[in-house]
Amino acid sequence: LLKSGWTGHCTFVKNRWVAEAKWIAVLRGIKYVRRTEMEKQNYIKWIRSKVGHEKIMLIFAGGCIFNEAGEVLLQRRGDSNKWGFPGGAIELGETPQQAAIREAKEETGLNVEVGAMIGVYTDCDMKYPNGDEAHSIVIAYELKVIGGELYCDREETLELRYFSLDALPELFCKQHEEFAEDLRKKRKSVI
Repeated sequence: LLKSGWTGHCTFVKNRWVAEAKWIAVLRGIKYVRRTEMEKQNYIKWIRSKVGHEKIMLIFAGGCIFNEAGEVLLQRRGDSNKWGFPGGAIELGETPQQAAIREAKEETGLNVEVGAMIGVYTDCDMKYPNGDEAHSIVIAYELKVIGGELYCDREETLELRYFSLDALPELFCKQHEEFAEDLRKKRKSVI
């Protein structure tokens, strides 16, 4: 393996990562799917077609959107009927920032730009209502609205509402609770 150029770890150089991903796929006997083919599919659906409901690692990106009153936007999720911050899985070929922008648009109708990173949240095993299991990592940012209008598709997002940080509803997972706590701490340290 070392003679072939495999370094044993993932690098952030795009072309090298792609080469390593292909080599891993070859080693595991998995047919490598090019990005152009993957663009036609949702990554989670694609990987789930390979592993079923077994636990996998997923990386998500999202963030917080504040209104002029300092309230934060939450979405009531279609999969759990619980509240959470806008965000979702990073697709192949996307950066976390690109995923946060795309997910904010898909889930809220708002166009956003990415600000400061709030945190990376890693300690969460999830079991979804459909039986899927995942160990998830969430990368959370401040998001600034630059256009668009609030919109619910009534499938992925059932409702959108702004809440005071001190009066948030129960959030759908531990990582979102930790994110909310970090937002409270940050807001108090700024004041």
